[in-house]
Amino acid sequence: MDWVTGIVPGGKENYNACLIIVDRFSKSMRCLPCHKEDTAMDTALLFWNNIISTCGVPKIIIPDWDPKFISEFWTNLYDMLGTKLAFSKAYHPQTHLCLWHRIQGP
Repeated sequence: MDWVTGIVPGGKENYNACLIIVDRFSKSMRCLPCHKEDTAMDTALLFWNNIISTCGVPKIIIPDWDPKFISEFWTNLYDMLGTKLAFSKAYHPQTHLCLWHRIQGP
C-alpha cells in the first residue's frame, strides 16, 4: 500500500491523490482515488469499502511508513481484524519496486 500524490485535482470530488494497493499473489492492482489531506479514518474507510468488503480481510498488509498507517487507529483496526502488519523497508525491492513497476507498466 502506498500513495501517489501530486496528481492534478480532477473528478467531481477533486481527488488529488491515489491509494495504490497491490495483491502480491495475483499481482492485481487497485488505484483508489482519494485526497492527499485524508485522515487515517478516511483511509481506513476507503480500504474497508473497496478492499475488505469485496476481497475479504487480508492476512498480511505491507504498508509504507506513512503516519496514516502507523496511527493508533490503524494498529487497533489490524488487531481487531487479526491481520498481521509487516512494515516495508525503505525502497525494498519486493515492496516498492513491485508497486512502481505495476504503476509504470512494462
